[in-house]
Amino acid sequence: MTRIDSLFARLKTEGRAAMVAYITGGDPTLAASAKISVALEHAGVDILELGIPFSDPLADGATIQAAAGRALASGASVSGILELIREIRKTCEIPIVLFAYLNPVYTYGFSKFQADARAAGADGILLLDLPPSEANQNKELASLSGLQTIRLIAPTTPADRLKEITDVAEGFIYYVSREGVTGEQSSLSTDIADRVAAIRALTQVPVAVGFGISNPDQAATVAALADGVVVGSAIVRKIGEIGDAPDLPEKIADFVRPIAEAVHGVKR
Repeated sequence: MTRIDSLFARLKTEGRAAMVAYITGGDPTLAASAKISVALEHAGVDILELGIPFSDPLADGATIQAAAGRALASGASVSGILELIREIRKTCEIPIVLFAYLNPVYTYGFSKFQADARAAGADGILLLDLPPSEANQNKELASLSGLQTIRLIAPTTPADRLKEITDVAEGFIYYVSREGVTGEQSSLSTDIADRVAAIRALTQVPVAVGFGISNPDQAATVAALADGVVVGSAIVRKIGEIGDAPDLPEKIADFVRPIAEAVHGVKR
């Protein structure tokens, strides 16, 4: 079994959800990202989503756009992110899912990237702008191997596309609980339970919910409804506020720990 599959199988027996944390690789530096990643595992994070910085991140709000800009300014690149994964793997076995836009992956070499990322220690990939319907129009892009392919489902995804996506999803499905771009929200969407139930009716693949979750109360609410809780912008914002301080990893761990404890405290 893969790291991702093993994790969700264990969590299912324990009756709890996964705490999933997103950071942008290279923000504020690649060295800092490596230390933050290890600190996040120690703080209770079950899955690390590692963003590959891109100059035109259209699905992201201002917080993650700014993080991508900081990472690129510090010299982050696709090759640098792969080296970052190798560094993380020296001390850390947390499942790693790469969040990427197609452009930098395709420029690197689509098949080569998958092989190199897997060799570096990555477990999955979510290509934000490559849905199955578009990938199937290009034989090269449809050939995904080596990494588990994480799929996005949105509140606006119609029933026919829902089936198409769930049929090819691996690892877990990322349900985007709100329309629009990434960013913290003061309240949760009211239809999360119904949407998660609709997805589960079509697949046995675990469902993680994200977009806007930023505090322990929100995380606990979602943990009762889904197999995983994704927190991204709140962590990225905190990284931007602290900057490249010597105690950045410890401060991020302190911020995330109560959220992870809230997720893990919900028995399902």
